[in-house]
Amino acid sequence: MLRLAALTVLTMLAFAANSLLNREALADGQTGPAAFAMIRVVSGALCLWVLVRLRSGPVRPALRPLGVLSLALYVLGFSFAYVTLQAGVGALILFGGVQVTMFAGAVAGGERVAWTRWAGAAVAFAGLVWLMWPGAQATPPVAGAALMVAAALGWGVYSLLGRGVPDPLAATASNFVFAAPLAVLVFAAVPDGATMQGALLAVLSGAVTSGLGYALWYTILPRLSATLAAVAQLSVPVIATAGGVALLGEELSARFVIATLLVLGGIGLSLVRPRQRTIGSNGS
Repeated sequence: MLRLAALTVLTMLAFAANSLLNREALADGQTGPAAFAMIRVVSGALCLWVLVRLRSGPVRPALRPLGVLSLALYVLGFSFAYVTLQAGVGALILFGGVQVTMFAGAVAGGERVAWTRWAGAAVAFAGLVWLMWPGAQATPPVAGAALMVAAALGWGVYSLLGRGVPDPLAATASNFVFAAPLAVLVFAAVPDGATMQGALLAVLSGAVTSGLGYALWYTILPRLSATLAAVAQLSVPVIATAGGVALLGEELSARFVIATLLVLGGIGLSLVRPRQRTIGSNGS
């Protein structure tokens, strides 16, 4: 259990790093969103496929259309959303949306969900509603928020699919290989370019925090319930926010702080196990 917790924390750090790397590259104009997404997917595909070849020799990529499309939707929506969103805000919208998607998938799949997780999900969702509620200066840009919601749908579906994969590394590599042409097509339509530093940030995001991070996520997903996996990912916005403030000079708003506290409260509540009623031998 301790090893699983450590691997889960490491994966969440990789997810938060993706937000920071993407935002850093876009904020200073070092790369455009289409270029970042393309380099990220291509470098991730190359890194993962080399690992697969080293492990088991020549392997033919297996096409899983829904996995490829959900991965592409996530990566492209993620990159374009960070043109206008701060790292922490984007991560909060992303993983709040992921939680909703994975809870819906869990319920549709017949998974029994404890009342504490329902309550935790409701509190966390209330935090997202507070963040997104219109009429305040701190409300995120509509276009960026909508793109990140689309990315959340893609990642939520991708995570649900990953729970039943027998070979996580090969599956992740195949999904990246087949998603790469889609990212290239988007870049061909929107050739926004990248500097050398921007390209290096995208390669780091693709090969390390995405490729290796997602392979690790696929590995531990079968050992987590869909609802617990969804809740665990809600820690990412807090990590991304801390990194955004410390490394990118981003500011904290009162609205975002309240939303984050609600999300964290939802995580804590979801992790509480409800007490089981016991029946004595005399039936009382």
